[in-house]
Amino acid sequence: MVTAFVGLGANLAAPRAQVLAAMDELDHMAQTRVTGRSSLYRSAPAGYAAQPDFVNAVARIETGMAAEQLLAELQAIERRHGRERSFPNAPRTLDLDLLLYGETRIESPALSVPHPRMHNRAFVLVPLIELAPQALIPGRGPAGDLLPACADQRVERIP
Repeated sequence: MVTAFVGLGANLAAPRAQVLAAMDELDHMAQTRVTGRSSLYRSAPAGYAAQPDFVNAVARIETGMAAEQLLAELQAIERRHGRERSFPNAPRTLDLDLLLYGETRIESPALSVPHPRMHNRAFVLVPLIELAPQALIPGRGPAGDLLPACADQRVERIP
């Protein structure tokens, strides 16, 4: 079993419900169980700004799946939630990102782990640090040390 972290985000079609439903679906994947869930957070969109705010969270999972198989399962969940990839940073019903897969670094045409932009995204770092205060991002260092560089990004916990 490998400990992995999955980022969840949505800003269309009842985003809070989308994220919570996806969290439950992660717990029902084969060879996988959710071992931790962050709070939900509201964040401003990154990249393409003319869209609604996002609801974001991070899940810690234990999985027996290989990283590529896990990615395929995450993408299948996205499709079941109506995810369309119309253009980069477009609004979405659900976005699931494989952030960390143990301490492994993977660089292939289909998958990059750790997620290549997670170190400069407060909407990933804040819930990750809540869930795993000592989280290390391979090649980048402690997640907590990276957060100050994202201080200009709005992320607020949803009560």
